[in-house]
Amino acid sequence: MKKFALILMVASLTLTFLPIQLIASPKTSPTMLVDSKTPESAEVKTLKLRLNEINAMDKSLLKSTEKKALRKEVRSIKHQLSDIGGGVYLSAAAIVLIILLVVLLA
Repeated sequence: MKKFALILMVASLTLTFLPIQLIASPKTSPTMLVDSKTPESAEVKTLKLRLNEINAMDKSLLKSTEKKALRKEVRSIKHQLSDIGGGVYLSAAAIVLIILLVVLLA
């Protein structure tokens, strides 16, 4: 039993300190810079401009039906922007699962 505990301790320490040594290697500088920002289309600019106009409005003078129409418009604009933007969203649990799989398979 003592031998098994010793082997388990050595294995866990080896797996703990080995990645630290691998990370200590010098990092190479990138040869090219890549622009990560995508150019905005005219439609996106107009939608954002309309959102800014709505946010700048004085809503205290509006009737409840007009406020309701503005809320619907804002929701539809945000939905359109999310459809245009696309993107991949990962939850924290998914990220943890991916990291565990990478560690176990590497």
